[in-house]
Amino acid sequence: MLRVAVLLLIAIVSWAAEPSKGVTERVLVHGRSLEGNLIGDSSIRDVSVYLPPSYARSPQRRYPVVFMLHGFTDSDDQWFGLRKHWINLPEVLDGAIAGGAAEMIVVMPNALNVFGGSGYSSSVTTGDWETFIARELVAYIDSHYRTLPTRGSRGLAGHSFGGYGALRIAMKFPDVFSSVYALSSCCLLPPGGGRAGSGRAEQIQSLAEIAAADFGTKAQLASAAAWSPNPQNPPLFLDLPTKNGESQPLVLARWAANAPVAMFDQYIPHLRQLNGIALDCGDADGLLAGSREYSRQLNNYGIAHDFAVYPGNHINGVASRIEKQVMPFFSGKLAFQ
Repeated sequence: MLRVAVLLLIAIVSWAAEPSKGVTERVLVHGRSLEGNLIGDSSIRDVSVYLPPSYARSPQRRYPVVFMLHGFTDSDDQWFGLRKHWINLPEVLDGAIAGGAAEMIVVMPNALNVFGGSGYSSSVTTGDWETFIARELVAYIDSHYRTLPTRGSRGLAGHSFGGYGALRIAMKFPDVFSSVYALSSCCLLPPGGGRAGSGRAEQIQSLAEIAAADFGTKAQLASAAAWSPNPQNPPLFLDLPTKNGESQPLVLARWAANAPVAMFDQYIPHLRQLNGIALDCGDADGLLAGSREYSRQLNNYGIAHDFAVYPGNHINGVASRIEKQVMPFFSGKLAFQ
């Protein structure tokens, strides 16, 4: 009996001493707001969920949730290690918790479509992704996991196009999310320079041709699908900022209206409601100017926020930033049980 008790004690101590790791699940979530999109994209989306180390062994405990949005041409399965990628988010989150960050549930929906991304916008062409994330996905997670179902316990984060989406949605839904962290955000500034040209995109005549297009062409088409949809212009159902090589000022105006720095003044009362706002970008990232300008506008209105420029390009510092900056940020901003 004594020997059994000793062995049991050793097992308990060994279990407690093991490095804790979270577990991940991949679920399907139906979005009514995505139904009827003109490209025929599925309204049932894959969603990856990270459950922190104590989730299974603490059945009475509830957790804050961070909704994290991936970038253009990315997907949740790439970020969650189901396919080889430049980041393995569950490992990064385990490292953050081991380093002292609080335990949270982290959720990432798959926003990949034929264009390479949804833009996390509201469009008849690709679906109403704002409502899907802020209302339907949040409701699903709250009803299926032990969350703290209040705005004070919800954060929103994203990288690149996901950073754009995080800022866009947080500005519009401060009743749902209380804090936002945008990493290396794209598309914060109104279109100009290379973003305005769409010569190659004009040559695409079917959805099937998009797969073989270069990155820039896909980005043009994805932006147009998100910000200048046109239900009367099949088969892509969008308007490009050029037509026969000629600039289309009204289309460019529609794109500019979707740039967060242009939307900014309309949402000052919403931004003031947020408990925390943070942005960062690498010093070798061509998107740095957008984050700088967004930070400058926050400063103009006296809205407290964090802004950091770190050594790196668009992707090579992101894992470290999530582990050492993003998760500690939410640890200090979100409400815990």
